[in-house]
Amino acid sequence: MAGSGFTLLAVPVFSPLCNLGFALRREVFVIEQQVPPELEHDADDMTATHLVGVMDGSVVAVARILFKPEHAKIGRVAIARSHRGLKLGARLIEFAVEVAREKGQTRCYLESQADKVGFYARLGFAAYGDEFMDAGIPHLRMKNY
Repeated sequence: MAGSGFTLLAVPVFSPLCNLGFALRREVFVIEQQVPPELEHDADDMTATHLVGVMDGSVVAVARILFKPEHAKIGRVAIARSHRGLKLGARLIEFAVEVAREKGQTRCYLESQADKVGFYARLGFAAYGDEFMDAGIPHLRMKNY
């Protein structure tokens, strides 16, 4: 089965696994998508709940959750190029929603790159509002409530 042997974990900021997640974010956002490095890393990393997906000893998926009074904001979602198409992203988002619920937040929000809206819609998120630019990439706001 695709994705078997895939382990999802919440990890402390700057732990070895979190740092590997930061490296994956840099690879996907800064190198692949040309996001300026100063926009990719921000102060929210210090207070976020960091999630990593590990397969065959490597961090191949990453996301973070910011807990706000009104919702949990899921962001910085990235899958290693070598592991795309294995449905790991769906498992990562489902895990993020589960972590949010375990911490008492039933409402989740995210800002999807416009070309990824269908992916999040299949996972129960609905787009709303106008498209906006973030780091030069079109985005839409989405929520699951």
